[in-house]
Amino acid sequence: MTEPAVRRLVTEIVRSPEDKRDYRGLEFSNGLKAMLISDPTTDKSSAALDVHIGSLSDPENISGLAHFCEHMLFLGTEKYPKENEYSQFLSEHAGSSNAFTSGEHTNYYFDVSHEHLQGALDRFAQFFLCPLFDESCKDREVNAVDSEHEKNLMNDSWRLFQLEKATGNPNHPFSKFGTGNKLTLETRPCKEGIDIRQELLKFHSTYYSANLMGLCVLGRESLDELASMVEKLFGEVENKNVPVPEFPEHPFQEEHLKQLYKVVPIKDIRNLYVTFPIPDLQKYYKSNPGHYLGHLIGHEGPGSLLSELKSKGWVNTLVGGQKEGAKGFMFFIINVDLTEEGLLHVDDIIFHMFQYIQKLRTEGPQEWVFEECKDLSRVAFRFKDKERPRGYTSKVAGLLHYYPLEEVLAAEYLLEDFRPDLIEMVLDKLRPENVRVAVVSKSFEGQTDQTEEWYGTQYKQEAISEESMTKWANADFNGKFKLPMRNEFIPTNFEIYSLEKDSPPVPTLIKDTAMSKVWFKQDDKFFLPKACLNFEFFSPFAYVDPLHCNMAYLYLELLKDSLNEYAYAAELAGLSYDLQNTVYGMYLSVKGYNDKQHILLKKIIEKMATFEIDEKRFDIIKEAYMRSLNNFRAEQPHQHAIYYLRLLMTEVAWTKDELKEALDDVTLPRLRAFIPQLLSRLHIESLLHGNITKESALSMMQMVEDTLIEHAQSKPLLPSQLIRYREVQVPDGGWYVYQQRNEVHNNCGIEIYYQTDMQATNENMLLELFCQIVSEPCFNTLRTKEQLGYIVFSGLRRANGVQGLRFIIQSEKAPHYLESRVEAFLYAMKTTLEEMSDEAFQKHIQALAIRRLDKPKKLSAECAKYWGEIISQQYNFDRDNIEVAHLKTLTKENIINFYRERLTVEAPKRHKVSVHVLSREMDSCPIVGEFPAQNDVNLAPAPSLPQPILIQDMTEFKRSLPLFPLVKPHINFMAAKL
Repeated sequence: MTEPAVRRLVTEIVRSPEDKRDYRGLEFSNGLKAMLISDPTTDKSSAALDVHIGSLSDPENISGLAHFCEHMLFLGTEKYPKENEYSQFLSEHAGSSNAFTSGEHTNYYFDVSHEHLQGALDRFAQFFLCPLFDESCKDREVNAVDSEHEKNLMNDSWRLFQLEKATGNPNHPFSKFGTGNKLTLETRPCKEGIDIRQELLKFHSTYYSANLMGLCVLGRESLDELASMVEKLFGEVENKNVPVPEFPEHPFQEEHLKQLYKVVPIKDIRNLYVTFPIPDLQKYYKSNPGHYLGHLIGHEGPGSLLSELKSKGWVNTLVGGQKEGAKGFMFFIINVDLTEEGLLHVDDIIFHMFQYIQKLRTEGPQEWVFEECKDLSRVAFRFKDKERPRGYTSKVAGLLHYYPLEEVLAAEYLLEDFRPDLIEMVLDKLRPENVRVAVVSKSFEGQTDQTEEWYGTQYKQEAISEESMTKWANADFNGKFKLPMRNEFIPTNFEIYSLEKDSPPVPTLIKDTAMSKVWFKQDDKFFLPKACLNFEFFSPFAYVDPLHCNMAYLYLELLKDSLNEYAYAAELAGLSYDLQNTVYGMYLSVKGYNDKQHILLKKIIEKMATFEIDEKRFDIIKEAYMRSLNNFRAEQPHQHAIYYLRLLMTEVAWTKDELKEALDDVTLPRLRAFIPQLLSRLHIESLLHGNITKESALSMMQMVEDTLIEHAQSKPLLPSQLIRYREVQVPDGGWYVYQQRNEVHNNCGIEIYYQTDMQATNENMLLELFCQIVSEPCFNTLRTKEQLGYIVFSGLRRANGVQGLRFIIQSEKAPHYLESRVEAFLYAMKTTLEEMSDEAFQKHIQALAIRRLDKPKKLSAECAKYWGEIISQQYNFDRDNIEVAHLKTLTKENIINFYRERLTVEAPKRHKVSVHVLSREMDSCPIVGEFPAQNDVNLAPAPSLPQPILIQDMTEFKRSLPLFPLVKPHINFMAAKL
């Protein structure tokens, strides 16, 4: 008799009391562990598989093999040889997929409409049974990996990540280069006579072993149905009994400690990284000593390390806590950003860190602090929002390797044992003799003598002076440091208010005056003790010119900076706020547990109305803002393309350069005078949504208004001052090209925009359905087959009530070539559309309908939908149902006509704007070109393109064209009032 597929079955799984899903844990005879989740209400089903093998297991001579293997598994298996079979199946059934490779994990996941879990799972399972690693796919896909690395090359976080690896023990797997590129995966192996396809097969057959796999599947099916589905597909995965890779030796040994690294960044940033090697604390998850220490060292309240460093004017932000390494080692980090002054006081900053650590040693572990952390985690677990299926299965699949099946859902939340001995053990590692220090600043340019191999990062390594070591070792008591106070923001009232009878399913207008509009919706779906409060403060002064825009930005940055100590406790207790300047004024949101929300809201509004600027903070924050404006030059080419297109298409938009030029004019007296002016005339539109009553919503708004009227003498705006910016209207048959260079990255970026129409039900659905139909073929053609670059995107662009189709690509190929390939793709869609069967067409309609009707999983997501309707002033709160009903009436002819009328080269109503971002090595590039080499049999022919108009001057371009009107609101305001 054959051994049964399942060796152990676990039904008692600790879960959040609010979680209504059913769970079952399985341990297969082949060693694979699985978590099944049955959720009869889910719109999308999902599955994820996590292999406990990552780039730390790459062969010595082939960097990036694990990552390359992850890319290749998507591209064909013995049972489903077609290279886009998996992605096409998902696309046709409202699904999506992705994967990632880290040092110890390769994680694959997908979601799909709930009826098609079986078909998707069958295609997915083959990745782990019989991948093809097709030779021609491999030769093409290596370009995607190379392009992915190219995108990270000038990114400071990737550079610092690799530098940390490079400066430890060079024989430790930690030092490997995980992404891989063309050199490591093609050029070098070729030279050395290594067959990469054989290496991929060998890697997969060695390491893709059932005992290293964690699987999580979520669907509408019952647990028994899910179990039989999973057993059939995954019971066959071979168990090669591969031990989980362990790294008992730390990559940082004696000779890598007490070292200082001076590093030159790409962006103008200034950071200090202090790192200590510590043992792997994973097995102590029930007492989590690293979390306890991170909570105190990383605290931002009064008496904290950050508060003291900030009051000295040395730093603005601090992150402290444990950082994962791999099985066998970890790190403890304290990272801060540095002001100009802080850069001169690095030694003193580290001295303060050791003073704080010394205080923790002297006072010893505090049980009440542990209990408070435990309480916060328990509340977070109890009232956890429901997760989106794809992210949830991916996370759970990875956790299966670390915790018993019974505890997988709860392990990261539930603290159980106070272990002062472990806290002291970790604290004992945080000593000067174990420290590594990295200082990152542009000021080191020209003072370095080493270059990191993969990213070319310039740095200099020095031993930390004996003098500093002695000073730090003798760090004494500092009276400024205090342990945090007890957290007053921890919620205690979790009562759910009963629904008012006949409460409408969408937000209603419960107040409409010259000063404010209040939209209210009591939560009728999630029933958790949470609420989202959103406010838009309209003020004509916020965006008059670049100077005012800068002042509005600095006012709110300084305000948030001064609120930080107070609001940090609220944030720890699950209550957070966001405040930012917008083109129309200011946006404020307060989200989280509703119990003490009004207290935080009142404090923010009072501070807004009575704010006194601190001169020292003003200088520091203005300087940081100047650097962030300058750093925009180092953003990705495709990001630049998106930015330039927005500038071109919006009626009023200040550029980074204009903001930079105006920043010198922002003085302290000017900013002080600006604040009362900004608040003098306001209109406030708000959405209060969640576990609150209509009365409390009205009283909160009253409080906001009263506070502003009392302290800032605010008066209402005139209705005629409530302006909205409009979108530039491209003429019929018009094609404009705008070109700029990116001085940092050696890649080009392009955004091509086909403006189609104003937003309205029919136009929205034609465009969205067209995007649904072209999305997968676009990726398959332009990325998988033609390998134009790692970033290849098609979809819709919406702004100011106007919309269109857009393509975004980042590539080493020239923009005018990318342009011609996009046009070739669009041209080929003609045949695709004409030959599409009715069945295939209906599949697309169905897939889009499912996507659109996918219910929000949590309050903040539902709230964001409604808020989007309010700030766009369209107020179509039942949009999804209205539009999907219309979608179902569309025919293939409708789409073909839409395509012919608006998108083909000769379309009468074609409106096209292209932004070409040239790479730093390119001096110039033609705006349009013919590519005779395109008679390559594999390439679809490109249509002959007309001569576009080159935009020389953005202002002239906008002046010469009309603007669209604004979309009419969906709601009659007289009727909306209750």
